[in-house]
Amino acid sequence: MPGQRKRRNRQEAARRRRAETPGRWEPLFSTQDEVEFRDHVRRLYEEGAVTADQLRLDTFCGRLEHPTTYRVSVFVPKARP
Repeated sequence: MPGQRKRRNRQEAARRRRAETPGRWEPLFSTQDEVEFRDHVRRLYEEGAVTADQLRLDTFCGRLEHPTTYRVSVFVPKARP
């Protein structure tokens, strides 16, 4: 796919930066509505509250018993003493 190498390199660089910074992923928002999920992520970017490196967007695929769930998590660096 066009642009895949560039995207992969960008993701690897972000992953290395996070690996150097101790911290944890904290769930920020969870929903089963994809439109609501997209709107929330868009608002976060527009407000400038977070950068793309600080967000993790998860999609938990559903089945008949469990519907698809979308979750936004934010990276919280460990506080230094």
